[in-house]
Amino acid sequence: MEDLFGGAAPYYARYRPAYGDAAIDHLAEAFGADSRVLDLGCGPGTIAIPLANRVRAVLAVDPAEEMLAEGRRLAEGVPAITWLRGDSATLRALPPFDHVVMGRSFHWMDRGAVLAELDELLPPGGAVALLGPAAQPGEPWQPDAQPWQAVERRVCADFGLDMDAAATCFHATGQPHRAVLAASPFRRLESRTFRRRLVWDVDGLVGLQLSYSYSSPAALGDRLGAFVAAFRAALLAADPAGRWEQDLVTEVLIARRTER
Repeated sequence: MEDLFGGAAPYYARYRPAYGDAAIDHLAEAFGADSRVLDLGCGPGTIAIPLANRVRAVLAVDPAEEMLAEGRRLAEGVPAITWLRGDSATLRALPPFDHVVMGRSFHWMDRGAVLAELDELLPPGGAVALLGPAAQPGEPWQPDAQPWQAVERRVCADFGLDMDAAATCFHATGQPHRAVLAASPFRRLESRTFRRRLVWDVDGLVGLQLSYSYSSPAALGDRLGAFVAAFRAALLAADPAGRWEQDLVTEVLIARRTER
């Protein structure tokens, strides 16, 4: 992950859309105010930081020290977060937790194995929650799902960047997250969606692009400046007003064990 997202942390923190107060409020209500929550694959704290103001404690875990450093910087003055370097292979070394939440991290894991291990580690009543775009609208592996993505795809192709590579692990089993959960001990599912309208400018779309694994500063290397210039020029050629709108629908999917 350090290599995949090298140099991306500040762009991830600034330009990846937040999940919104309504979604975080719903998550906190489902977990309970007195809960200790593991944010597994926390990145720069997109979930952990707002959630920490609504629950007793958040354990923010990520394999990339750069992401953790950005999260610590953004969370200065928020005492309820513990930042730790780790991943889904180090779950047993973590302090106890009552619930687990994952944003855009679950698809990087051996999902079935992680859920089996969480079944052993979570207390009775412990839940696994996933936050992300409903039906993945706007993901890079959904060609042209957003109005700027035809431009993105063309410029990435010019620079030899594979937009579809990020989806390889997600689609390896041919199963969406819901199917993996349904085959796990956490098969009792509850879903809520939250809709927001976003407006992007050129700076925002360039920053968003640099937050992706396949077009991170580390992936681009010494071509970073040329890529940014080419992407900016292509965006403005496609829309001289430099304004794009996106309907973002966030799903909060909460999975609990069935009664035994």
